[in-house]
Amino acid sequence: MQKHEHKLGTFERYLTLWVAICIGLGLILGETFPQITEFFEAFEIMGYPVIVAIALFLMIYPIMVQTDFGKIIRAGKTVKPLTTTLILNWAIKPFTMAFLAWLFFRIIFIDIVGYDLGSELMAGMILLGIAPCTAMVLVWGYLSRSNMGHVVVMVAINSLTMVVLYGPLAVLLLPIADVPVPIARVAFGVLAYVGLPLAAGYYTRKIYLEKKGEKAFEKLTGKLHYVSPAALLFTIVAIVSPQSGIVLANPLLVLLVLIPLIIQIFAIFGIGYFVSSKIGLSYEDAAPTSQIAASNHFEVAIAMAITLFGIDSGATLAAVTGMLIEVPVMLMIVQICLRTQHWFVRKK
Repeated sequence: MQKHEHKLGTFERYLTLWVAICIGLGLILGETFPQITEFFEAFEIMGYPVIVAIALFLMIYPIMVQTDFGKIIRAGKTVKPLTTTLILNWAIKPFTMAFLAWLFFRIIFIDIVGYDLGSELMAGMILLGIAPCTAMVLVWGYLSRSNMGHVVVMVAINSLTMVVLYGPLAVLLLPIADVPVPIARVAFGVLAYVGLPLAAGYYTRKIYLEKKGEKAFEKLTGKLHYVSPAALLFTIVAIVSPQSGIVLANPLLVLLVLIPLIIQIFAIFGIGYFVSSKIGLSYEDAAPTSQIAASNHFEVAIAMAITLFGIDSGATLAAVTGMLIEVPVMLMIVQICLRTQHWFVRKK
């Protein structure tokens, strides 16, 4: 079977533009039809909107179909990239986020936001920092032509590790005592956003290659080519729409939160990319190792912010701001990775 490169077509090259349009569309829909929040809440399972869950499945499934699952087994045996990712995610990233939150909202912006609101904004940023990304990383890894086996393994490990470490890190870093950990919610998210697409993709690939042949499989993947980015765009609209009120009511605060969040994402990516080059990782492993650490699981952060502080709190605003900036910034990082492939050795 031939090796397929994940080439960026016209649609993918301008994905940042489509994302910006969808964010704007989501804000407009949320303001025009405020009952859209009630509509999403009417169709939920374990706190997840069914419509968003379906869109995320369609976003991940085509990627899983094109993933060589033999690479997943091999990736699980590679110590250096796995160890690097875990250290970045749990020993560095939460603390750099907490530091930046303190620096900007206790010192730099304290005269603008005040002490109490600053505390809430700090809390929202910390909730983002202790929730490493899962499903979305599969998209970034795919667009970066990464080792998808490594990406899938790290998504699974991060999801399981988050169940154990999210609560203790929240207690350590937040100015509160007991923080409820939504174990059932996280477990359902792992099943819906990773487990089901992985199983469906595995059996689709297996059946097509064994019973219909390589040409039929290539024809299928060609048809699925635009499903992932289209589902991504729909997901953005679906997530932004219910949060439009809080975003549009606080544009200055959104801008103030954007600054440290952008610094955090690029700083963690830079640390991961630099370390990956120094320890001799291939580009295919270095790119996802850095991207997984840089991105955040904003769905969990938003849910926790609402649970702990309320939907109209500064913490929720900060978590929602993380959602708004995540996709555009991570697409920029994808482009950085693609343009710097020559800095690393390539896997044969």
